[in-house]
Amino acid sequence: MDVSRRDFLKMSGVTAGSLLLPTGTAAAATTANFPLHKRVGEAASLCPYCSVGCGVIVATDAQGHILNTEGDPDNIHNRGTLDPKPLAIPQLANDAKRLKTVLYRAPNSDKWEEKSWDWAVGEIAKRVKTTRDATFKEKEGDVTVNRTEAIAWLGGAANNNEDCYLATKFSRALGIAYLEHQARI
Repeated sequence: MDVSRRDFLKMSGVTAGSLLLPTGTAAAATTANFPLHKRVGEAASLCPYCSVGCGVIVATDAQGHILNTEGDPDNIHNRGTLDPKPLAIPQLANDAKRLKTVLYRAPNSDKWEEKSWDWAVGEIAKRVKTTRDATFKEKEGDVTVNRTEAIAWLGGAANNNEDCYLATKFSRALGIAYLEHQARI
């Protein structure tokens, strides 16, 4: 039998590999007893960074902390591929410095006060109404304009189509002339 050096290396590699592999039943028995250290849940979401709307699968532990993000292969926009920005989603969500309450600093004050969300929503509504009433123009010359130029609206990439539609309708109803989106800036 004439065996070349190349054939000898191929056969010895196949033989060594087959000896090192466990049999099918032994491999199945070892993986069946492998316990999970953490229960991990997954949810489909959208990347909050740009206006494309790439699908992200977010893995969370039992306490809701984000452990991992990866591309969603079922999303029509990215089909599972992602740029590097969604890797920062766990840092954004799990940051200890992230505010979870409303902080308010009164004019000419040097201290921040913690306020309730109900107070904040009411205060924002009051200030928007006051500003709109003070700066609303019905006519400019002979032309009816019905607008205010003292308020602007800036949309974000994390908003979906329904959010943007409602924001546009709300802004137009108030007479806001400056309506923009972060992707266009």
